Amino acid sequence: MAEPVVAEIVASVLEVVVSPGQEIAVGDTVVLLESMKMEIPVLAEEAGTVGEVKVAVGDVIQAGDVIATID
Repeated sequence: MAEPVVAEIVASVLEVVVSPGQEIAVGDTVVLLESMKMEIPVLAEEAGTVGEVKVAVGDVIQAGDVIATID
C-alpha cells in the first residue's frame, strides 16, 4: 500500500527533488518547501519507490496535503 508524504505546514514548493519510479531511502529529501523565507526539506520517513508526486514548483500547499506517495 502506498504511504503518503504529508506537508506539516503551509508553504510554497521551492523544489521537487524526486520523480515517480525513483528509489529513495529513509531521510532522503522529497521536496524543498519555503515558508517565511526559510527553506524546509521534507524527508522520506520510509524507504521505497516514489509512486506519485502530487505537487509542482510554485504550488502553495496546506498542512495535511499529500506531497507524494511511496510504494
